Amino acid sequence: MHSDKVVLCASSAYEQKYYFNSDFNSLPETVQDELHAICVLYTVDIGGIFQLLFDEDGKLEMKTEALSADAMYDDIGAALRIKKLREEKKELFESLELFYKVFYLGEDIEDD
Repeated sequence: MHSDKVVLCASSAYEQKYYFNSDFNSLPETVQDELHAICVLYTVDIGGIFQLLFDEDGKLEMKTEALSADAMYDDIGAALRIKKLREEKKELFESLELFYKVFYLGEDIEDD
């Protein structure tokens, strides 16, 4: 199945690696650093793989998954952490969605 989702960044507890999509290098370094911290801290605390990605409408999604053999992955903690991130980083995530819609989807954003 074809996916129209674009990964912004991701982190893996298994490989202990962080990935940042170079298509977004125009984001300020402070934003890139904050995204790095969000992803890495998530996988250090929860485990598994964590991704921030945009759907075809420009909505920022958080996706987490774990290997079936990963007994240390915390399913409940994963959902709670995502909920907490949505609340604490709401302004950042809304700004990223606006950035993506304007610069990547070519939408005109009118002031309300």
